[in-house]
Amino acid sequence: MPEPRRGRRRFLRRRAVATAVAAGCSTVLLAALTSCGASGASGGHITLTFSWWGNDERQARTEKAVHLFEKAHPDISVQMSNADFGSYKQRLSTQAAGGGIPDLAQLDYRQISQFSTGGALLPLDRYVKDGTLDTAEMDTSLVRTGYLAGKQYALPMGRGITGYVYDADVFDKAGVPAPQPSWTWQDWADASARIAGLKLKSPDGRTVAGGNDGGSNEDVFEDWLRSHGKQLYASPTKLGYTEKDLADFWTFFHKLQKAGAVVSAKDSAQADATGISAFSRGLDAMDYSWDATFTGFTSPTGHAMRFAPVPTIDGKAGSYFKPTMLIGIGAHSKHPQAAAQLMNFLLNDPQAGDILGVTRSQPPNQKIAAEVNSKLTGPELKVWQFDEVMQKYGVQPPPSAPPKGDVAIQSAFVREYQRVEFGLASPAKAAHELVVQAKQELES
Repeated sequence: MPEPRRGRRRFLRRRAVATAVAAGCSTVLLAALTSCGASGASGGHITLTFSWWGNDERQARTEKAVHLFEKAHPDISVQMSNADFGSYKQRLSTQAAGGGIPDLAQLDYRQISQFSTGGALLPLDRYVKDGTLDTAEMDTSLVRTGYLAGKQYALPMGRGITGYVYDADVFDKAGVPAPQPSWTWQDWADASARIAGLKLKSPDGRTVAGGNDGGSNEDVFEDWLRSHGKQLYASPTKLGYTEKDLADFWTFFHKLQKAGAVVSAKDSAQADATGISAFSRGLDAMDYSWDATFTGFTSPTGHAMRFAPVPTIDGKAGSYFKPTMLIGIGAHSKHPQAAAQLMNFLLNDPQAGDILGVTRSQPPNQKIAAEVNSKLTGPELKVWQFDEVMQKYGVQPPPSAPPKGDVAIQSAFVREYQRVEFGLASPAKAAHELVVQAKQELES
């Protein structure tokens, strides 16, 4: 369940081996790592590969944290690679099919089953059991999101929740009150219609819509389903919803699109990254997003931006705290012990936590999260305050990692709704086609 893409692609590069001055481990690093030489290698210098997706700030902070690890381990150097999400996902799939993913790889929630059942991920249980990977300060339900078929394949790198970034000034002009955790999807639709009725103009002269069209976003559908008491998947081989559930969801958004309350089909189809979202281009007043990417939005009008909860059904929240991303070890890694140590450092070392901050949303280690949150200001502070409000309001635990076939189903979900958007199929017809394709993927 990826956050919206942003940032330019980064390519592999090698860092020079640390000099002899790094031979002594700091006291802080010793808390997370056994010793400078505890690489797990039989001797000599080793090189690990580590890849992730994200924007420029995440790139810089992750590199800084990894350099700190290298300084404490002069026998280990790390080749790092960063890309936008779309490119990263494609490259990782190619690597998995061609011989192996990197020693350490950032993973989307939906990739766990894809790579674990395909033999591309190494089970982490032995490293958790022997203490190389410490999960004591992590929420148990969050840790289990990387657990599949009786084995732990990945650990969370951050904890986040979805919501809507919105233009507070436009909401005021339309007489729409600030959204509360209990607001409903009907409230959302009414707000979209009232905002569109203002006939405000975007920077390129078009009429500003109320919100973006969420019909093609499976994450929005999941939140919708959960607020109805249902799930995306009833089991690894069975959907948790019916054709009617999906048709109702798509009908809801398509009616709003035809009425001009949400952005056009063309603009919705192009809005696949934060920087080019309809909101960032001034084409609507609210857009579905992750809390972590709220800070990446910009207001082309200079208006005040806020973050609102995902709407509910009669007050029942469908959104939930989930891993913004996870991290795993490639099954063919020649240095899995060293990879596990680097993973543990990134997740549990206080200095690393301070460097990484909330670039992947809330740190999974709760002690580190508390320390990081005490220093937040500006938009990042607003995100933390939003998370606290949702925690108190009450949300359900996250589901297990989606089953094998989910990645293909997600692509089909976008494709089928775009047929609805462009008038090529009715919501009912498209829903039927999607369910047929989804069942085939799950049963194959």
